[in-house]
Amino acid sequence: MIQRMATDADHPIPRFPAGFLWGVSTSAHQIEGAADERELSVWDAFTAEPGRVKDGSTAAVACDHYHRHREDVALLAGLGVNAYRFSVSWPRVRSGKGLDFYDRLVDDLCAAGVRPVPTLFHWDLPADLDWLDRDTAARFAEYVALVADRLGDRVTKWITLNEPAEHTLLGHALGVHAPGRHLLFDALPAAHHQLLAHGLAVRALRASGATDIGIANSHGPTWAASAEAADVEAADFYDVLLNRLFADPLLLGRYPEGIGELMPGDVEADLEVIAEPLDWYGVNYYAPTRVGAPQGAEIEFGGVTMPAELPFSVREIEGHPVTDFGWPVAPEGLTELLTGFRDRYGDRLPPVVITENGCSYPGVDDQERIAYLDGHLRALHRAVEAGVDVRGYFVWSLLDNFEWAEGYARRFGLVHVDFDTLERTPKASYRWYREVLRAQGPTA
Repeated sequence: MIQRMATDADHPIPRFPAGFLWGVSTSAHQIEGAADERELSVWDAFTAEPGRVKDGSTAAVACDHYHRHREDVALLAGLGVNAYRFSVSWPRVRSGKGLDFYDRLVDDLCAAGVRPVPTLFHWDLPADLDWLDRDTAARFAEYVALVADRLGDRVTKWITLNEPAEHTLLGHALGVHAPGRHLLFDALPAAHHQLLAHGLAVRALRASGATDIGIANSHGPTWAASAEAADVEAADFYDVLLNRLFADPLLLGRYPEGIGELMPGDVEADLEVIAEPLDWYGVNYYAPTRVGAPQGAEIEFGGVTMPAELPFSVREIEGHPVTDFGWPVAPEGLTELLTGFRDRYGDRLPPVVITENGCSYPGVDDQERIAYLDGHLRALHRAVEAGVDVRGYFVWSLLDNFEWAEGYARRFGLVHVDFDTLERTPKASYRWYREVLRAQGPTA
């Protein structure tokens, strides 16, 4: 059941620092369509298997952004954002014509006064590659160099990878996302090779002259189900897997205790590459997770079946409204996460950008989404007041889109998309966000 939240309408969103980056995010596979004008990805293979996507759909057309990008750039300009985070499709670039499309997109963004912020990998791995294979990291660096050479004269802010934690967990450990493997802890090499790919990509971008490089890692606080030792231990382990495993190597140059020996290859040498200095650190935040000791049975949570053999169990967070995805709405978790990162990593934590934050709700008069974003912007500002160096905020997402294994059933967009006609209709949340940006003052 969706519970309504109230916004603090009588009190404007507090002012963020001058030069703050305000944007929205999308990803190539979820919006571009034009599948016949690129090579196949692991997601094409995955969605072709019956039962993999809940509504049986594919992203062959999606929002048809590939052919309608100018309409979408106009929506960005009308919204008043000063940045747009999109992703470059590696399979499209390999087709030979893909860079022409991204050339046009970047040109149109620049003409509209919107800063292009490309993500170089957002889960759509070419179908003939495999993150279990170390060589994929080297192939990624070659592709990154190619993109940087073509777009680097206009693109100054880069993101290497999006959410390697989810791509590892959902795609390789639990099998509910592409490539559909159910390896559990044998999926750890996929995590290591993605992190290595990130480090090699940073080096390739530096070689091209880039000076503003980050990553988009998903993070959220882990709340123990109780103060009992078994629940606290399980929550600590979950926090290592979903947070520290992907932050510690980047920021501290080491894996959490007990993890490094599970990784393939010369881990110490690889960590020197993985820990290439970043200019900023991207955080995708949606919700905290409540975790307890294993319960000896499968648990369905947020659309994902968690196997009984895992050394933890994910529990419901009571007392909070939920999105139509069943995710708890807990803005205070964002403040907790960021201040916790500041305390854990100290001066090793570069400036932070919230690279994704958003929610799934139906309808065009989406007051629940407005309340969600309102609460999270206030929570973000509290982190700024507490001394966290936050430089930007991106809403997920500009458009309703292909929501991976959920198909088209979940709507995260500020703009409604009719997937029969492809008509775009700005929602109430689009207008609300536009007014927030106007109140913040000039965003150039």
